[in-house]
Amino acid sequence: MVLPAAPAHPTTSFSALSHLECSRDGSRHDADVVQGTSPLGAPLLARYDLQRAAATVTPAEIATRPPDLWRYHELLPVRDPAHVVTLGEGMTPLLDLPRHGARLGVPRLRMKDEGLVPTGAFKARGAAVGISRAAELGVTGIAMPTNGNAGAAWASYAARAGMGALIAMPVDAPVITRRECVVAGAELYLVDGLIGDAGRLIAAAVAGRDGYQDTSTLREPYRIEGKKTMGYEIVEQLGWRAPDVILYPTGGGVGIIAIHKALLELRELGWLTGDLPRLVAVQATGCAPIVDAFHAGRTESTAPVDAHTVAFGITVPKALGDFLVLDAVRSTGGTAVAVTDEDLLAAQAALARDEGTWVCPEGAACFAAVGQLRESGWLDGSEDVVVLNTGTGLIYPDTVAVDVPTLAKDGVIPG
Repeated sequence: MVLPAAPAHPTTSFSALSHLECSRDGSRHDADVVQGTSPLGAPLLARYDLQRAAATVTPAEIATRPPDLWRYHELLPVRDPAHVVTLGEGMTPLLDLPRHGARLGVPRLRMKDEGLVPTGAFKARGAAVGISRAAELGVTGIAMPTNGNAGAAWASYAARAGMGALIAMPVDAPVITRRECVVAGAELYLVDGLIGDAGRLIAAAVAGRDGYQDTSTLREPYRIEGKKTMGYEIVEQLGWRAPDVILYPTGGGVGIIAIHKALLELRELGWLTGDLPRLVAVQATGCAPIVDAFHAGRTESTAPVDAHTVAFGITVPKALGDFLVLDAVRSTGGTAVAVTDEDLLAAQAALARDEGTWVCPEGAACFAAVGQLRESGWLDGSEDVVVLNTGTGLIYPDTVAVDVPTLAKDGVIPG
């Protein structure tokens, strides 16, 4: 793989990006060349001159900006606004759920609804920032394995940027995400295996393609930067304060790592005070390596033998950033919970009946976990709780069976 040298960055205040940091040993790396993982094989994290950012912008000024994730551009890695690739992503609603909260015994329950972003899932945030920065650094094509939603998002944003996209996904991935890739012109392959198998094929292919970057989960530094804006938005939407608890469906773990990163940055900026929210990683019992590692007191996870769940987006047997997820959960006093497919599908249906919102099965897993945590006493019912719904249920139509009567055109609807 040969990638072009990055152009010199302009001296603007659009981004306070400083450098990249190895998540294992803290070593410093150049942010202005195309980077993958650190020499240790660990994710690289973008770091900012937060003192400079705090002197450049205030929360009051941010409030006057357009309602998309680029309102936080000083804390994002794109140096020149001319390189921003956008479809209007960000600033999704933070919805009160009074009826469902009452059902679960958590009256202060809210949902951050990522089903309303472009491509129908929170993956659009990572794609927007990742593609923008890749384009700024001269990348001409991206390649990635995916469980579906990330591939659809990156294919769409690559098309928006005029870049190539090579996508491989397990043959069992949601059909709609295949269609999203194809309609955006991506080069798509189905793999008879899991996401790790797709990842090995992608890595081999990228090695022989000039100008292409492997943008697998946490193998490039900037997907996490787009996703951390969920944390910024939650805090801003609550009047620059944090909730008590945030639940997040966890596969590759980028979302929960990103929210934790956002909260730490906001605290260092002085825009957030007090305790951080307790972060809860939610998985399905059919694929729960993070949950198992958390309760065993381990710092890394072990892949399960036969990973399978209807919540396909969190079917990740071994996450590259598992140690970062576990640190985020433990350092905030959080926990990790696994729920059954039966329980998460029941939670999906109950939420739709209570509040009229059809969430993805991954988001539904978090609502099942809220009920579990309330029953166990881990939640006492007084907390301000935010659940992340990471996508629309429309992407997973097969999770809802439809068995209703068909009437003759001259028939009668029962009274």
